[in-house]
Amino acid sequence: MRIRVLGSAAGGGFPQWNCGCENCQGVRAGRLKATARTQESLAVSADGEAWFLINASPEIRQQIESFSGLWPRQPRHSPIAGIILTNGDMDHVLGLLSLRESHPLTVYATESVRRGFSEGNVLYRTLERFPGQLTWVTLQAGVSQPLLIGGERSSGLTVMAVPAPGKRPLHLEGPGTPPPVPEDNIGVVIAPDDAAHVVGGRRGVAYFAAAAGRSPAVDQAVAGVDCVFFDGTFWSSDELIAAGLGTRRAEDMAHWPVGGPQGSLSWLSGGPARRKILIHVNNTNPVLRDDGPERAAASAAGVEIAYDGMELTL
Repeated sequence: MRIRVLGSAAGGGFPQWNCGCENCQGVRAGRLKATARTQESLAVSADGEAWFLINASPEIRQQIESFSGLWPRQPRHSPIAGIILTNGDMDHVLGLLSLRESHPLTVYATESVRRGFSEGNVLYRTLERFPGQLTWVTLQAGVSQPLLIGGERSSGLTVMAVPAPGKRPLHLEGPGTPPPVPEDNIGVVIAPDDAAHVVGGRRGVAYFAAAAGRSPAVDQAVAGVDCVFFDGTFWSSDELIAAGLGTRRAEDMAHWPVGGPQGSLSWLSGGPARRKILIHVNNTNPVLRDDGPERAAASAAGVEIAYDGMELTL
């Protein structure tokens, strides 16, 4: 299995367009030892030919052009066999609207995420210009499903949706909206389709870009894979407050802080996965600094920080 990190930052990217925090100012000026990042997305393939994206960021065109594995190989063609959505956040779905140029797309999502994106969204019509332009495949929580090429041919991979503690997107909150359901926010486990035959070993990758905490389902998913990508949005609970950039804590936005005795770093460091990687890192997070104490703490715990262009082979 090949994995390519297309984008590794939280919504807004790094630096964020309207942010003058110390991190963003420093990376713009070149005085901070840090690397700019686009908004989070992953590409996964069993053979290096057909690729599945996890989330479609607003920068999807730039991300496709940055990776030759996703370039067309015919006059009208794309190696992208499908797109998997983990929730309906804007930084996860807006890229779909950039893929409207008369090309069939297959999108894997829970029913609640599909409804949130397609119902009442006039822009969605750009993805309905011809029959079969967009095919939805419903993800069922806890069920391993094949990732197919063209709706028929096996890709060699399976996907399983895992509900993760979280919240629905801001644009889907408020009066008149359906009540929240666990499938509003999921992680996924992607594995080779022969992984069930592996005895005593771990196969595949678990991907949880947004998580308000752990749960038995999350614990089980993370324990069964060789690699984990996990929510690295904020280092501390009061990160935005301390920087004078907001009034809400990380937990108010359904993100589990990385640092501290009860942080996700401590939990990840004790897990069995060979690779543990933070992704969806907010522009304010000090772990973005290559030479900072937070980065050193993550490294000491055996946890990596995702960056655009990072590649893994499992």
